[in-house]
Amino acid sequence: MFSPVIHSDNPPPSTPAATPPRHVAIILDGNRRWSRSHNVPLAEGYRRGAKKVADVLGWCEESGIQVATLWALSTSNLNRPHQEIAELVETITVGLQRLAATGRWRIRPIGFLDRLPDRVTLTLRRIAEQTADATGITVNVAIAYDGREEIVSAVRALVADWTAGGGSARALIEHGLTAEGIGGYLSTYGQPDPDLVIRTLGEQRLSGFLAWQTVQSALYFCDVPWPEFQRDHFERALRWYGNRERRFGI
Repeated sequence: MFSPVIHSDNPPPSTPAATPPRHVAIILDGNRRWSRSHNVPLAEGYRRGAKKVADVLGWCEESGIQVATLWALSTSNLNRPHQEIAELVETITVGLQRLAATGRWRIRPIGFLDRLPDRVTLTLRRIAEQTADATGITVNVAIAYDGREEIVSAVRALVADWTAGGGSARALIEHGLTAEGIGGYLSTYGQPDPDLVIRTLGEQRLSGFLAWQTVQSALYFCDVPWPEFQRDHFERALRWYGNRERRFGI
């Protein structure tokens, strides 16, 4: 069911959520808008946004959330001017290295990482290896990510594995092409689907974010740009989630 929309300037009741969401996904929108409104270089907006991530992960941990997925860069973003993308990718990479150095969280870069420069791809994979045994929450960082492309990639991988094992096309259609089968090839396999999706800056759309995984997610749109996202905004989203009746289906 499509969830009601609530903005950060219209707070819900103050009763805290009895049961926190297991998985919160966040679209980090508004770094460019923030930079323009403050008349600073775009790179500064990206740096401010990157600094915000550690705070938010700490809030997630304190709230009992198990998984956080952050969308930092879409595949369509890669079409922006080269210098802008280079600055953004560098900011993301350095930010993740700093997060990894804390040893607090399991960091999993997801997306089409092979579309990034080779050195960046290698660094991201090392970060995943370095933090694999961390005891904190799991943090998926979507970089060069697109939800539709993820589904297409999952189906292709399923078909390739099925045919490599000698399975027939008929058997694949009848038994292999299932929601469970396709889900096994998604980047978030083994994790709970997002219970709550938060998008900053107020855009009321998901833009393909976790297109498969968010079919039952509650959607919360917050007006502030990502660099200005504060704990109060985060807690309002959790209170709203906790005060709504969770229903599945239509």
